[in-house]
Amino acid sequence: MRIKYVYQLLVSHISIFLLAFVILSLLFANYVENLVYKNKTDELIEYGQTILAKFEADPRGQIATLNQYANVLDARQIYFSVFDQRLNLLTPNIGPLESFELTAKEYSRLSNGETVIIRHEGKRFVQEMSVVLLPYIQRGNLLGVIVLYAPVSGTKEMIREVNNYLFITVVIALTISLLLSWFLSKLHVNRIQRIREATSMISSGNYDVHVPSSSFDEIGDLGNDFNEMARKLKNSNEEIESLENRRRQFMADVSHEMRTPLTTISGMIEGLRDDLIPEEEKMKGINLMNQETKRLIRLVNENLDYEKIRSNQVVLTKETIQLQEVLEVIRDQLSIQAEGKDNRILLDVTRDLLVFADYDRLMQILINITKNSIQFTENGTIWLRGKAGKDRTIIEIEDTGSGINPADIEAIWHRFYKADLSRTSNPYGEFGLGLSIVKKLVQLHDGEIEVESEEGKGTIFTIQLPEKK
Repeated sequence: MRIKYVYQLLVSHISIFLLAFVILSLLFANYVENLVYKNKTDELIEYGQTILAKFEADPRGQIATLNQYANVLDARQIYFSVFDQRLNLLTPNIGPLESFELTAKEYSRLSNGETVIIRHEGKRFVQEMSVVLLPYIQRGNLLGVIVLYAPVSGTKEMIREVNNYLFITVVIALTISLLLSWFLSKLHVNRIQRIREATSMISSGNYDVHVPSSSFDEIGDLGNDFNEMARKLKNSNEEIESLENRRRQFMADVSHEMRTPLTTISGMIEGLRDDLIPEEEKMKGINLMNQETKRLIRLVNENLDYEKIRSNQVVLTKETIQLQEVLEVIRDQLSIQAEGKDNRILLDVTRDLLVFADYDRLMQILINITKNSIQFTENGTIWLRGKAGKDRTIIEIEDTGSGINPADIEAIWHRFYKADLSRTSNPYGEFGLGLSIVKKLVQLHDGEIEVESEEGKGTIFTIQLPEKK
């Protein structure tokens, strides 16, 4: 059976309240009852002791003393009788008590001069009453007993009236507590309900949720934790969507880039097989297939290299290297490609400038960027510069090429990004992996890379690598 949480809270609150109030009421009623009977017996004892004191002061005037107190006590519904040591009535009976029996223990206590109190007992008497027995002792001998008693009917009426007021108080308090418990229960349940509704929204894919939170109590802390969870889920979902979009784009780009060389190779093979290519064109076709095959190999190698770098599987072997020698090697390797586009590669670096890096990976970084500069520069100049900075070595690669649109500068580091689809016809860096690999490798060196560009005026790549500590 399903019971709403608000009712569970309400029942728990009222149950605790009722249990506590019933216990307190019983204790209070018992206390009031004992207090009333104690006050009555104390009053009886006080009158009895006064009568005994009068007896001792005026043994001959005992009858006059009894008559005097009979009128006073009768007005207060208190009665008394005097018995001898054998409990035979000595005085005319004023109240309902004519005779009674004592237990051996009670008689022994009277003989020892103790006062005996019998509270609201009706078994030995004609009606239920409170009884006090005071011994009359002379020279150590029990001569008689003065018995003062009062019916408990008036006392019971007083206790009943107190209990009635107590019951009314319980009803009023229970009503107030019921309303207050209902209000507090609804308040807490509503706070939980808001979190529940937000959870349903998240389960349906809506992560733009926020619940009221505070540090006042555990529900407020739960709200804080829920909002933090929603924020992380939103970020994770956005990252997953971004990765999925990049995966789709990657598959589309790879498929597109592979289709062209594979189509060329397939066409050339079919032409050679069916002898459709003239003899003087066969060598040219074979060279074309060789270039397209290398193009595919480069694509595969760059992807494998990127995945190794991204998953931190690359181990750098850093050493102190003379930067001028590195830049001279790059110039010599790429000079033919640069001359093919009527470009010049110039160096601007001092011989004593050193750089702390992994030689192979540094070459990979600089060759990728320099190839990129050659790719988008015609009849221009590429400068390879080196200079010393504060606790770091600065390397700049500047060209006078077509430049990059400012809106594309941040995106050039993305895998397979192309700012201009027409660039895919270029033989170098057309897959968009080069700059992505470059940035990862620079980060592995604990370095920084920046790019400044203006369309139609050229681009500057600036690499800063820390010195050896």
